[in-house]
Amino acid sequence: MMPTPEDARDPHTLVRAGDDIWFTLQQSNKIGRLNRATGKVDIVNVPTPRARPYGIWLDGQAKPWIVLFGTNKLATIEPATLALREIELPRTDARPRRIAVTSDQAVWYVDYGQGMLGRYEPKTGAFKEWASPSGLDADGYAMTIDDMGRIWYVESGPRPNKLVGFDPKTEQFFSVTEIPSGGGTVRHMVYHQPTGTIWFGTDVGTIGRAKVK
Repeated sequence: MMPTPEDARDPHTLVRAGDDIWFTLQQSNKIGRLNRATGKVDIVNVPTPRARPYGIWLDGQAKPWIVLFGTNKLATIEPATLALREIELPRTDARPRRIAVTSDQAVWYVDYGQGMLGRYEPKTGAFKEWASPSGLDADGYAMTIDDMGRIWYVESGPRPNKLVGFDPKTEQFFSVTEIPSGGGTVRHMVYHQPTGTIWFGTDVGTIGRAKVK
C-alpha cells in the first residue's frame, strides 16, 4: 500500500535493485521505493511541478536515474538519503521519455519532443546529442541496451514504428528496421541476454521480438 492515496496516482515504470523496487509515479509527480522484505514504501517528491517522472534505470551502484517527461530534466536519487537531484538538459524544448545507463555509467535518453538521442556524463556534467534518423518526427520512446553496450530505441512517430540501433563506440546509427506489425506505439522493451533478443509490446495487440545478436 502507498503511504497516502495521493501517492498512488499513475504508478508507471519500475526497476529492481535487490530487495528494493524503484518506480515512477507520473501523475503524482513522485518517485517511490518498495522494500519487498518489509513492505515499506518510501516516497520522494519531485520539486519541479508537473515534471511527470517516467522512464527509470539503475546505474552500476544501484542508484536510480529518471527522466522527467514534463520537463527538460533528468533526475537521480541517492538511495541512502533519498536526496533527489535534477539535471537540466541543454535545450529547454527537450522532453526526455526513456532512459538507460551503459556499463561506463553514461546516462542515455531519448528526447520524444525534438527527435534526439542524448548522452549525459555524470562525472563531467557533459552532454552530447545526435539527431535521430527520422529527425523531428522520430518521437523516440522504448529504449534498452544489449550486452555489447549498443543502444536500441523505437521511433514511435513514423508509421510503421522503427527499431533503431546506435553504437556508442563509433557514435553511429547502424540499424533502422521497420516493425512488421506497425507497432502502433512501442512504449517499453527489454533485452534478453541469453538469446540476444529484444522483447517488446505494441499498441496493436502483438508482442514483438527482435534478434539483435
